[in-house]
Formats: sequence, structure tokens, C-alpha cells
Amino acid sequence: MTTTTFNAETAENLIEIEKQLNRGSHRFAVKAVEHAQTYWQLLEAVPPSRLKLTKFDDEIYNDFLEQFPEYNADHSAIRVIDEDAMKSKDNKLRWNKFMKSYEKKVQDHNFGSLIRRDANGDYDEQNTMFVPRMQFHVFEISRNRLGMNDHIYEAAQAKKKAS
Repeated sequence: MTTTTFNAETAENLIEIEKQLNRGSHRFAVKAVEHAQTYWQLLEAVPPSRLKLTKFDDEIYNDFLEQFPEYNADHSAIRVIDEDAMKSKDNKLRWNKFMKSYEKKVQDHNFGSLIRRDANGDYDEQNTMFVPRMQFHVFEISRNRLGMNDHIYEAAQAKKKAS
């Protein structure tokens, strides 16, 4: 993970971060970056298909595909997230309803998290967006199950063997 290229305080594409920073709260941005770094380290250390992000991964994944069938029909929309479509007025309502159903189950379900727009890329300013933790879980659980994050683990293991 290239953490030096991403600066949460200057990320122009993260309107929510800017709003929080303007209110004087930098802690959430630091926590979001730390969460992204920890997650990347997990992807490098454990085969993503074996990762469990919550104790409700199965339920979250199945519920997501049921509530958002367009993602089941087109897995490329999971690999590369269309931020504008996801945050459209209609989809905001759908996502809010979905996330609300997990507010008592998933800790910090609405805490801000960083996610890669394109699963093939790294966390960097152009490929990172700010989402509620529940959306992070939905997309990363799906990406892990569909093998979209395997390349991260494989590259880390190859690098280990080479050194």
C-alpha cells in the first residue's frame, strides 16, 4: 500500500472528509487511513477468500446481492465502483435503508472508511473514496469472495519469496 501518496487532508474527491476537517475533527481522517492500512496488511497476509470482516459476512453478502441485484448481474460494478451512481439520490435512499438494518449488528457501521474505487488499484488519491463502513464491508466482502483482491495477497507472497 502506498500510504505516502494519499493525504486525507488534501484529498479533493472526499467531500465528507473536507466537511469534517472544517469542523476541526482530524481524528476520524486518521482512523480512516489507519483502517485502510490495516486492511491492506490483512489482504497481504491472508488469502482474501478466507478473510472474515464481520461475523455477519454471509448475511451481508447475500442481503447485498438481494437488495442490489444490479451488482449480482454485473460483477464489474463491484470491481470498479461508480461513485456517482452509488451516491445518486435514489441509491442513497436504498443504501441508507440497507445500512440501517445493520446498525445494531455491525460495530461502527456508519463510521467513515476509505475504499478503493477499482479493486485492481492501490489506495491512492485518484483511486480512493470515502464511504460509510457498511459500504466498505459490502464491497470488500464481495471483492474477496469473487477473487478480486487475490492479486494483493499473491504479489505480497511473491515479494516475500523473492527477498
